[in-house]
Amino acid sequence: MPEITIKGKKVRKAVIPAAGLGTRFLPATKAIAKEMLPIVDKPTIQFIVEEALKSGIEDILIVTGKAKRPIEDHFDSNVELEQNLKEKGKTDLLKLVEETTDINLHFIRQSHPNGLGHAVLQAKAFVGDEPFVVMLGDDLMNIMGEGTPLTKDLITDYGKTHASTIAVMKVPHEEVDKYGVIAPSGEVSKGLYNVERFVEKPPVNEAPSDLAIIGRYLLTPEIFAVLENQKPGAGGEIQLTDAIETLNKTQRVFAHEFTGKRYDVGDKFGFVETTIEYGLHHPQIKDALQKYIIEKGKSLSKKVDKN
Repeated sequence: MPEITIKGKKVRKAVIPAAGLGTRFLPATKAIAKEMLPIVDKPTIQFIVEEALKSGIEDILIVTGKAKRPIEDHFDSNVELEQNLKEKGKTDLLKLVEETTDINLHFIRQSHPNGLGHAVLQAKAFVGDEPFVVMLGDDLMNIMGEGTPLTKDLITDYGKTHASTIAVMKVPHEEVDKYGVIAPSGEVSKGLYNVERFVEKPPVNEAPSDLAIIGRYLLTPEIFAVLENQKPGAGGEIQLTDAIETLNKTQRVFAHEFTGKRYDVGDKFGFVETTIEYGLHHPQIKDALQKYIIEKGKSLSKKVDKN
């Protein structure tokens, strides 16, 4: 993979915030990290780490909180398990287990969660003076392996613009109040926008566009000085979108429109939808799952007809 450098610095670091309490998934998340909930047989955070690696990222910092130790254990070597699989000749399973180790992963704890901006600020020492990406665990992109990873697209754009680049996608207008939204001021190239301003969770009737910020950001290290002085915003928390809006006043910030498939696994329905669609591509269960869905659909149709 060719190296992409910005002003002499390669984009090689990623930050994955994972300190949230996962209250939407209680009681399951009372004792297990939300990021460890599996899509069929793979924890959601593993999809994020795999996207980072496929994009050329070399070092990853995961910002954790209380009850997040299982994340560290998942990416650590399990000598007893590996030895057992070797002895039983289960080479396919051994390969799956070994894929989660030997990754340059680092961990830091966010002791007092105070918003996404505050979580990113914990990465200041890790990032130093380099450009870096922020990857949110609730957003999974192109998980079937189709197309170029979104993070890699951001790195490619950044290599051309020498500026922060934020991923956005069109959402239904009635849902814009759930997101940070951009006010675009013209396309630089197809799908790459200049941004006039960033607005965190605007009222539907005040949203400047239907282009919502999704969970991938490529940022210059100057964002940390902004975050250190950022006042609490929506929800009384330090909002990353507010800091990006401030950064945009002193240096250009672009928006890259993502047109692939995004899965929201931070929502119960989105999590189930993701599990079903991923399952329909999973070599071990796709045929059985497809058969079940067809038969279940017929059964439900009969019940509707009777009513």
